[in-house]
Amino acid sequence: MRTVAERAGVALGTLYRYFPSKMDLVVAVVGEEIDLLESSIERRPPTAAHPAGRAVDVLMRATRGLMREPELADALIRSLILAEVEAPFGERMASLLLRVACNGRTVNLPAEDQRALASSLAGVWVQELLEMLRGRRTYEQIQHRIEIAAERLLADF
Repeated sequence: MRTVAERAGVALGTLYRYFPSKMDLVVAVVGEEIDLLESSIERRPPTAAHPAGRAVDVLMRATRGLMREPELADALIRSLILAEVEAPFGERMASLLLRVACNGRTVNLPAEDQRALASSLAGVWVQELLEMLRGRRTYEQIQHRIEIAAERLLADF
């Protein structure tokens, strides 16, 4: 929190007034990142013909956005994984993936199943992102792995 306050040029007390805990700050930053991703999707929707391709486009855009600042991405992902409070990150990513994958079409799967599959794909992405941040995977490797997972998980969309 001290480092964030210093970089923002505000007093530590001011930062705590708006973000009572580190997790509150993380949730706000993640929310802003998802807002930026959703704006990007609205401006330039994925053009892939298949649901899996559209979902992969979204996840790789998110990856590129996060990797502009790898230290921030690492802190955000680790904080979200270890969070003791509920963060809307997974739910928002799953909703975005569903909107993009379905592309206004009706899917012959129960809504609960659709959400579970989209959430699973988001979970694969988070794990792969962590592996990339640890230096164990390249961008190309995680893209390939996410493509495989998306094809399998979204096959019935």
